[in-house]
Amino acid sequence: MENVRETLDRLIRERGDEYLALSRMLGRNAAYMQQFIKRGVPKKLDEDDRRTLATYFGVSESILGAPEREGALSFVPQLAIGASAGPGTVVDDEAAKGRMGFDPRWLRKLSSNPNGLTMIQVSGDSMEPTLANGDDIMVDGADGAGKLRSGIYVIRLDDVLMVKRIEPGKRGQVSVLSDNPVHEDMSALDISRLAIVGRVVWTGHKVR
Repeated sequence: MENVRETLDRLIRERGDEYLALSRMLGRNAAYMQQFIKRGVPKKLDEDDRRTLATYFGVSESILGAPEREGALSFVPQLAIGASAGPGTVVDDEAAKGRMGFDPRWLRKLSSNPNGLTMIQVSGDSMEPTLANGDDIMVDGADGAGKLRSGIYVIRLDDVLMVKRIEPGKRGQVSVLSDNPVHEDMSALDISRLAIVGRVVWTGHKVR
């Protein structure tokens, strides 16, 4: 599981930010963020700095080292993309558009690394009735290619983002399957053609 410095460094890279700019935002010396992340100085973030950074990145203070409070929520970022359950979506923007709050204890039951969870929206009908167009899905980025097994995953295939059922085969091959029988399956694909974004661990939708 990521420590506070690794988590903060990942958040900075995902946003395309720089250590210097964040140090200035906190009113600190120019090397403050780099020293904290790379050298471990100071040993922990000041409470005000931690609160400011958590607000800026849209995450829970607990993943930046704050003690977990009773009733406090952990926030999972919602990405401004859709994982296609149809022909596929070309990905050119993965910026966070918001966040959803969950009980941190519940998240730990879903993932060994809750900091790697993201929310995206299903687009298309190829995974019906399991997943429908407009459903929100939670994707565990820590449960990817290294743990690949039968299940539903968000993948990139030929630079297209999609959500499909994956069945590992022999000799480095996989089948990419749709739950909706009107859509064609792709069998015996070389796994090197896929980039495994993460495993779908939860879904939510409006009552239909």
